[in-house]
Amino acid sequence: MRILTRCNIYLTDAASNFRIPQLQQLYDLVAARPTDERTLQQACQSLDVDIISLDLSRRFEKHFKFPMLGMAISRGIKIELCYSQGLLSSDPLAKRNLISNATQLIRATRGRGLIFSSEAKSVLGMRAPSDVINLASVWGLGTEKGKDGLTKEPRSLVEYARLKRQSYKGVVDIVYGGEKPKPAAKASQEGQEMATKTGKKRPGDSLVGTPALQSDKEAPVSKTQQKKNKKAKMDAAAKESLAERITVPS
Repeated sequence: MRILTRCNIYLTDAASNFRIPQLQQLYDLVAARPTDERTLQQACQSLDVDIISLDLSRRFEKHFKFPMLGMAISRGIKIELCYSQGLLSSDPLAKRNLISNATQLIRATRGRGLIFSSEAKSVLGMRAPSDVINLASVWGLGTEKGKDGLTKEPRSLVEYARLKRQSYKGVVDIVYGGEKPKPAAKASQEGQEMATKTGKKRPGDSLVGTPALQSDKEAPVSKTQQKKNKKAKMDAAAKESLAERITVPS
């Protein structure tokens, strides 16, 4: 399990966001929460953040538009929807604003680039993944895209944020794979060069004088060869007996 760190930035002024590159080196995720239409437009167009988190319990002056939010999604920024405010808030106006803003946001983004979060301050504000998917379907988001908002989109967000911080221009990631082993032919050539320099031969370079393998057991004789050997012995014995008979004693 990997624990990530996150920094939330409340955007109140469009000219006071120069420390975001420094915060990216200290945190795994950097989230921006715009407070008005101007800061929301700036976050979608130019700010180098990972998440745009909106306070959906308040009423926005203008409706959400796809060109502005689509630009943020094309840059790899995810839009965060927090649902606990509509569950635990005692203000009916906040609940009404949450439902209205979530419906507009889903319609404006066309269901893309959305992630769901509880933003709960207690355990009572958290819900199971299936409950969140059902809640998103009530707001107008399909079941498949609601599931992606809990699985696929958060994972892509974390990996894209890691690549931006550790890779080269967010494209090439350098991974240490260990040292490359030397080829066998090159190692043998180096050994021969060392032997030539020292004037000694390496063991195994020459096979002259190496005794052949000998076996204590003799090879088995075939039956045909046994018959031939027996016949040769009988012929030799017959010749010896015949020579003794012919020989005359002196």
